[in-house]
Amino acid sequence: MKTLVLGVGNYLLKDEGVGIHVIRALEGEALPPGTDILDGGTGGLHLIGRLSDYDHIILIDATLDHHPPGAIRCIRPRYTSDFPPLMSAHEIGLRDMMEAMMLCGHHPEIDLLVVSVADIGELGIGLTPAVSAAIPEIIRKIKLLLDRKTNI
Repeated sequence: MKTLVLGVGNYLLKDEGVGIHVIRALEGEALPPGTDILDGGTGGLHLIGRLSDYDHIILIDATLDHHPPGAIRCIRPRYTSDFPPLMSAHEIGLRDMMEAMMLCGHHPEIDLLVVSVADIGELGIGLTPAVSAAIPEIIRKIKLLLDRKTNI
């Protein structure tokens, strides 16, 4: 099984770029064979071709929700309606991207790690302290998901 760990977000918008920060932190980590990591930037339909090579996708993105900044939730969306309603704003929503993939006949297994943020529009390349402090836990969760896949 080929797995892609995909971080999305806008690196120039502080916490909105948490997915990119996670990918950069993973660059120095040992990951199981068959695992690739990708900085997906702000997403978009151009990613669909890359995503179709994978059976399993672990996706990391920021979300505006009622949870405190830095809270992490793992969602296993089966349908596009299972995505959180207020994920960060990219050129095309992740929900739209996944729907397009499914329409093309590709149905990868998806684990979505959403990280709660307070603001997705604040300019800056650094994360706020609460979201930055969540990165080690996000990486731990990613490794648990990868370990689960390699032991099936």
